[in-house]
Amino acid sequence: MSTTTSNERVKDPLLYFLSGATPLFVCRADQRVSYCLYIPQRVEGDPERFPLIVVQHGTARTAVKYRDAFRQFCEKNRCVVLAPLIPAGIGDDPEDLHSFKFLSYQGIRFDLLLLELVAEAARRFPIDGEKFMLYGFSGGGQFAHRFLYLHPERLSAVSIGAPGRITQLSGDRWWLGTQGMKDIFGAEPSIEAIRRVPVQMVVGDQDVETWEINNPGGPNWMDGVELTGNTRIERLRTLEANFRSHGIDVRFDLVPGVGHSGVAVAPVVEDFMAGLLRG
Repeated sequence: MSTTTSNERVKDPLLYFLSGATPLFVCRADQRVSYCLYIPQRVEGDPERFPLIVVQHGTARTAVKYRDAFRQFCEKNRCVVLAPLIPAGIGDDPEDLHSFKFLSYQGIRFDLLLLELVAEAARRFPIDGEKFMLYGFSGGGQFAHRFLYLHPERLSAVSIGAPGRITQLSGDRWWLGTQGMKDIFGAEPSIEAIRRVPVQMVVGDQDVETWEINNPGGPNWMDGVELTGNTRIERLRTLEANFRSHGIDVRFDLVPGVGHSGVAVAPVVEDFMAGLLRG
C-alpha cells in the first residue's frame, strides 16, 4: 500500500527545487563560484520576469543566511533575491579571505563573475537581469561600492553596508582611491552614471569594534586607511561626504541599537528597496 500523500503526488521534484529557496548552483563560467536564490511562488498579476536583488556576502560567506533573511521581502514585493557564494582561498593562497572585496585578484575579475551569475540566472529563471539592486554588508559593502564604480549602468540601486575599508572617488592609488582603475579594470568611474543610481549607506550605531579593520600589516591593509576613520561608522561617513562632494545623493541610515550585523540592518535595507520597487 502506498504511503505517498496527495500533496506529495502533485509535486515535480525538479520544479520543487527550482522555486522558493533553491539549492546552491555552480556558476557555469567558473565552477569555483556558486549562488542560491529565493523565487516566490507565482500569483496572478506577477510580472513575466521578477525584479532582481543581489545580496553579496562578506568575509564569513553567509550567503544562504542572507538569502533567507530576504525571503518574506521577496514574497511581499514580488522579486527574486540572488546570493552569490565566493569561497575563501579561491586563488593560490589557501588563507585568502579578502580578495573578492577588491574585484580583481590573480586574473579573477569578481565583478565580471557576478555579471555572469546574473546572466546565467536570468537564462534559467524568470528574472529581469538587465538591471538589479545590490546590497552588500561588511566585506560585501566593500564589494558593492567598488562594483558601483565599474558598472553603474547595471544597477537600479545599491546599498552599501558597513564597509571596513573604503575606496573614495579621488586621485589616491587604488584601492584607497580610484587612481589606476583604468590600468587594472580597463575603465574609470563615470560620476555622471553613478549619480543616476539610488545609493543607501547603512550601519548600526553600535558598530564600533575596530579589531578587524585596524590591522596594519594585514593582507587587506594599506597605509592611509587610518585617515578615513577609526570605526566603520566613521569610514562610512567619510565615504558619504566623498559621494556628496561629487554630487551623488546618499540616503544614510544609522540603525539604532545594532552592532556589526548585516541581517539586523536588513529591514532598513528592505525599506529602501521597497520604496524603489513601488516607484
